[in-house]
Amino acid sequence: MRALLQLQLQALTTRLSHSSSSSIFFRAKTLWLNPNRACTQNSQVRRIWFSAPVCMGRRSCKIAGRKEAQDAKKAKLYSRIGKEVVSAVKRGGPNVTSNSVLAAVLEKAKELDVPKDILERNIKRASEKGQEAYIEKVYEVYGYGGVSIVVEVSTDKAHRSVAKIREVIRDYGGKMADSGSVTFKFRRVRVVNIKATSADKDQLLSIALDAGAEDVIEPPTYEDDTEEDSSERYYKIVGSSENYSSILSKLREEGIDFEPDNGSELLPNTTVEVDDEAMDLNKQLMSKLLELDDVDAVYTDQK
Repeated sequence: MRALLQLQLQALTTRLSHSSSSSIFFRAKTLWLNPNRACTQNSQVRRIWFSAPVCMGRRSCKIAGRKEAQDAKKAKLYSRIGKEVVSAVKRGGPNVTSNSVLAAVLEKAKELDVPKDILERNIKRASEKGQEAYIEKVYEVYGYGGVSIVVEVSTDKAHRSVAKIREVIRDYGGKMADSGSVTFKFRRVRVVNIKATSADKDQLLSIALDAGAEDVIEPPTYEDDTEEDSSERYYKIVGSSENYSSILSKLREEGIDFEPDNGSELLPNTTVEVDDEAMDLNKQLMSKLLELDDVDAVYTDQK
């Protein structure tokens, strides 16, 4: 009987090489591990399907990871703008003419290329019974190696938000800091991100100077960077609310692709250098914090 099953397994494995479906492999595996099932003609065979992308080598894995990060960043942006729309409508109603706060949010959403259907959906959502206005909260955290972390939250349930954040910090390390003990290490600015392959520093400095921007921050480089890593570096043009629109206009005039910020960013006044282990642990902690629905942004002074 086992010899017969071995022959069946070989035959099915051969068929796998000519088929794009992974279910054949799992059928063969099921027959081998459960020989009694082979005796039942109409037995149900469990099939396993893959939904996550399979990485075929380092380059594919890195591309998949970058795409996921970009998608997550965009989702956070849309969520944050949606919450601002709900809060604005709750305060002053859905009429843009009479609600200056809503008008400002919609203008910012236009700058950030937020889809119109997202804005309309949240305006409608704000008028639903039981929908509370969102409030903004800031939580301060100490990471590994003396690193400081700022967590920005927009929530309709503050108790839920802080409970979730404390749970992540407990599970992934770090320590909640007292209010004001971390935020003074950062400054709030408007930032435009430009891929390093889309422009050179001199060109961006010229644009920043003409638009009245504060600074152009070069992307960090590391000894073990690959060519793919280099293609994913970003310059940051640092500005203010007053000159932000001018910066975007100058970039459009020059035909330079850019990624606007989500309203504003916190940049560290100085950065903290840590060892590789602390760096990885802090990245994991921040990644888990960003996965929380109420968390809009996470900032750190880690170099």
